[in-house]
Amino acid sequence: MTVAGCANQTDNSASIIRTTTKIAGAGVVGVERDTTQACSLPTAPDPAAGPTRTVQHASGESRVPSDPQRIVVLSTSALDATCAVGLWERVVGATTTPGPAAQPGYLGYGVTEIPGVGFATDPDPALIAEMKPDLILGEVPAGRADYAALSNIAPTVLVGTDQTWEEQFNAFAGAMGRAGAGKAALDSYRTEAADAGTSINAAMTQASLVRFTATGSETMGSETFAAQVLADTGAQRPAAQRETSAPVDESDPVAAEGDLIYVMFAGPEGQDHGETVMRSPEWKSLGAVEDNRTFVVDDALWHTTGLTAARALLTDIRDSLNSYVME
Repeated sequence: MTVAGCANQTDNSASIIRTTTKIAGAGVVGVERDTTQACSLPTAPDPAAGPTRTVQHASGESRVPSDPQRIVVLSTSALDATCAVGLWERVVGATTTPGPAAQPGYLGYGVTEIPGVGFATDPDPALIAEMKPDLILGEVPAGRADYAALSNIAPTVLVGTDQTWEEQFNAFAGAMGRAGAGKAALDSYRTEAADAGTSINAAMTQASLVRFTATGSETMGSETFAAQVLADTGAQRPAAQRETSAPVDESDPVAAEGDLIYVMFAGPEGQDHGETVMRSPEWKSLGAVEDNRTFVVDDALWHTTGLTAARALLTDIRDSLNSYVME
């Protein structure tokens, strides 16, 4: 097992992995993530009666190719789904994320070569049209690329954001003619999550989730993606975090307490604020901090949605749930 891509020492008597890579006293998880097998091999299309199928979706009904060849994706969740069913190499255009990386690192290096069609908050219909897609796939977008504009370019399937991440994935897979492959991939993930939880005795641990922004922090409730993946392993949550996300009182951050604490930073400003809080006497008095059981995780992975992300998150959980940070 590898934590944070650095040298580790194994305590055979307790099966504990200790990492020395730290931010504000917290261990860093997943620095040298192996993405060489992040995406599935290409999968076969579902049986079809003809070259097109009718798909119901959040914005209406579309006739889409039974086996699309040129896909434009309008969200990370849609790009993640193409990766999970092995069609990412058919993606000819994708919305990008602000910051130094156009796409999240957990999807691997190949997706960084996909031409951009604007930010997810405002896709550019002109750029999308230049890609000559036969399928446009994404969440209901904002800005210039409304459903009318998109469907004038190519058959478009837009998935609602009110669905669970698994429902979103199934909808994306079905739109690509891969409902069968999607179900098989999701079933495999569920088995992997249960097996991972058993192997690390996850049910014995209450894992706290805290996310820092530029101006504050919050605990991540049961409705969030990371919390749901933790639940799939059987890991428990602190009592204060078993409902919805809630702000943390940074002068008395008891709501952040757990057997261990996973920390996310929303961009560089979130990291600056988070490090200030994590160096405060109030934060340092938390039991998990005193026990050296605080871990920084990748916000682009833990604060997203998608099957590929869920599988990567399982690796982080396996590598850290029973870990301590070496002093």
